[in-house]
Amino acid sequence: MIQLKNSAQISTMMEAGRITGEALLLAREHVREGITTKELDTLIRNYIEKCGAKPSFLGYGGFPGSACISINEEVIHGIPSKNRVLREGDIVKIDVGAFYKGFHGDSARTLPVGKVSEEALRLIEVTRQSFFDGVANMKVGNRIGDIGSAIQHRVEENGFSVVKRYIGHGIGHDLHESPDVPNFGTAGRGTRLCVGMALAIEPMVNIGTEEVYEMPDKWTVKTRDHSLSAHYENTCALTSDGVVITTLVDKSW
Repeated sequence: MIQLKNSAQISTMMEAGRITGEALLLAREHVREGITTKELDTLIRNYIEKCGAKPSFLGYGGFPGSACISINEEVIHGIPSKNRVLREGDIVKIDVGAFYKGFHGDSARTLPVGKVSEEALRLIEVTRQSFFDGVANMKVGNRIGDIGSAIQHRVEENGFSVVKRYIGHGIGHDLHESPDVPNFGTAGRGTRLCVGMALAIEPMVNIGTEEVYEMPDKWTVKTRDHSLSAHYENTCALTSDGVVITTLVDKSW
């Protein structure tokens, strides 16, 4: 069942989203060659807790980190580790969630570490653009398929692949709620959008094949062909005045 949010609840989600977005900005400031993913995770956790919130991912289904931090061909759900060190030329995906006053924010970005390839930069930018194409279709009366179709079109017209095994989701009191939000689909199909819906829209895009697989740690997901992958996510609420992106604290990013 889809849990619609009223204006007061969306206001609280804005607070949760702000904390989430600020934690990501803090992580961005520290992404550099030589830092470990565990160090980034600790920075994120400390900031979220300083704000009076809780990391949404910590302990979720047994996940051991406060953020999912995935490098290069790792698509999502990378476990922070003191043994994972960022290197020049890497691209790193940081996925953060914060639970505040009963509601979640969920957001992810892909960051270059130092100088990276032109293809990697293009992948990051196309993934970002595909999110905004999708959210432009989050309108009252439209359908979930309109969002996914727009994302898929942007990705594929640029020669990349949409990951189909993992998708976006509703969000609110629970981190993952109905409806599912695929990053692909057919315009005009799927659940109809209405005021009060809150969605985590999160394209995951590969340079090569869409195929992915899960590592033995039962969390980390990698591309089947070991090509680079990018991830971009925000929490979005549909109001009578349009879409509010709760986690977008830096509109240039």
